[in-house]
Amino acid sequence: HFGKWHLGSVRRASPAHPGRNGFDHWLSAPNFFDNNAILSLRGKAVKTTGESSMVTVDAALEWIGGRARRDDPFLAVVWFGSPHSPHRAVDRDRKPYADQPMRDQHFLGEVTGMDRAFGKLRDALGPLGIRDNTILWYCSDNGALPRVGSAGPFRGHKGQIYEGGLLVPSILEWPARIKSPRRTSVRCNTCDIYPTLLEIVGVRPKHQPTLDGVSLARMIDGKMPKRPRPMGFCDFRARGISTPSAKWMRELLVAQQNGDDLPPHVSSQKAAELPSPAHPLDQFPGHAAWIDGHWKLHRIENKDGSVRFELYDLATDPSEKTDLAADQSKRVAQLKPGLTDWLKSVVG
Repeated sequence: HFGKWHLGSVRRASPAHPGRNGFDHWLSAPNFFDNNAILSLRGKAVKTTGESSMVTVDAALEWIGGRARRDDPFLAVVWFGSPHSPHRAVDRDRKPYADQPMRDQHFLGEVTGMDRAFGKLRDALGPLGIRDNTILWYCSDNGALPRVGSAGPFRGHKGQIYEGGLLVPSILEWPARIKSPRRTSVRCNTCDIYPTLLEIVGVRPKHQPTLDGVSLARMIDGKMPKRPRPMGFCDFRARGISTPSAKWMRELLVAQQNGDDLPPHVSSQKAAELPSPAHPLDQFPGHAAWIDGHWKLHRIENKDGSVRFELYDLATDPSEKTDLAADQSKRVAQLKPGLTDWLKSVVG
């Protein structure tokens, strides 16, 4: 793993660092990171120099280069720290946007830096002799930012369950199996990546928990015209855990330079434990949605416990402007059980 982890502490004793989650090698940060960042190399704080996306790709390519000389398959996960506020692009990447407000210069500049780094990663596969049979899978992690990004015609933005907060670009390249470029209208999800890769490499874990995702292997071969089951989303009404990456990594570096080490942050010490007491299975505060085909049912539970539903036909109304819940009460009733069962599976 290379880059932003954001799944817990990256200190040596952490029960949640990448190594405890199956990664043999990792250079990671607990959250987003800026240029010249301090990162964790398998628990050791190291000071890097350079634009953050390029630092991440250079580290990944160093490792990939070693693996490419072997016959066994490998998996490299690269999660860029940018673009992320506060946006701090290097001068060369801001320059093309000099006529824009400074805020936009930095945002667009960070995107440009990431684009260059991804291009370097892609271009390197050829000289390494692994381009044809390497799956290169790119996607974003959330919808557009509310002030500097654009969701186009879609409603909402990052942190919201409307399409503007959910839809992201995705590109999958695999020359040995995808012979010519094509697009798909099949709805996919980042949770599909894991089951897809499992099927491709022929692995069946012995103790596999229930998965939300589905394998897209048949879609890659052009043989999956629709998604085999619905997908759910929820925005739970609770504060996230503050993860000040730069501060934590600076503290770790100083401690290790003095011959000491630091325990994982308290927020990660019980990372694998389920909530106690257990969450009730009849309350789901916040905003959830269930997409089945082109129908999207929203469930919005307010602070007072009241619940309202919205229904949209994404085939004719991708911007979610016309709520059909009142006119399509039978369809709402048909979709509710699936959403409720899924929410119970999430919190239970």
